[in-house]
Amino acid sequence: MSKKTMIRPYGDTSGDGKIQLSFSLPVPPDAFGKEAARLLLKSIGFEEIEICGVRDLREGYTHFIAYAVTSAFVDPANIKVKVVETPVMDMEATDAYIRENIGREVTVVGACIESDAHTVGIDAIMNMKGYNHRYGLERYQWFNAINLGAQVPSEELLRRARAENADVILVSQVVTQKNIHIKNLTRLIELAEAEQLRDKMLFICGGPRISHELAIELGYDAGFGTGTYSTDVASFIAITLAGRKIDKQINR
Repeated sequence: MSKKTMIRPYGDTSGDGKIQLSFSLPVPPDAFGKEAARLLLKSIGFEEIEICGVRDLREGYTHFIAYAVTSAFVDPANIKVKVVETPVMDMEATDAYIRENIGREVTVVGACIESDAHTVGIDAIMNMKGYNHRYGLERYQWFNAINLGAQVPSEELLRRARAENADVILVSQVVTQKNIHIKNLTRLIELAEAEQLRDKMLFICGGPRISHELAIELGYDAGFGTGTYSTDVASFIAITLAGRKIDKQINR
């Protein structure tokens, strides 16, 4: 493969390899600290290093912004990524699809589980007003959307989902320090399996560090990260549930 088809960082001109970096070091904001930052980047393999931003973080820490050049590149042929492949419909089209292919309301129970108190993600998907000109599931005619809010124990989420005879459990995880989101999501699936609920409902997770690939690895049906909206989630739910309904009819 020729160099022209390789993917390289773009700064001033196409493929020049220039990249901006932002990082902090336990050094003072002086000439010593700047040299430490430069040598660190040099040891990684960067060239033409310029330390152009220095900010004192107090207590012996400094934040740096640097520009540098890398010779690294990515071969597009080596890029493999798992994504949700269902087509995305708007609200009206999704409602019509559910009416024609499922024929009843779809019940979704959502929450931010365990210690996560950040509802911005779950609210963007479920609340009536939605986000960025896309209404949430509460606005859809053929969704029964139940948003339990934040800091909901996994046991309570499963109990409510069972009580509501839910079709879908939707989980948001915004807090990710020390990979707590992975621990929480894994525990929820383990509890669902123990209560024999895993195969009775769709399990969907979302958050800034959630990818579809990670969600599948953790045992979920789908994962939605940054840049996805209620329309993405609603379309996936409708199409997947309709497909499962057809499969059940065929296997009777």
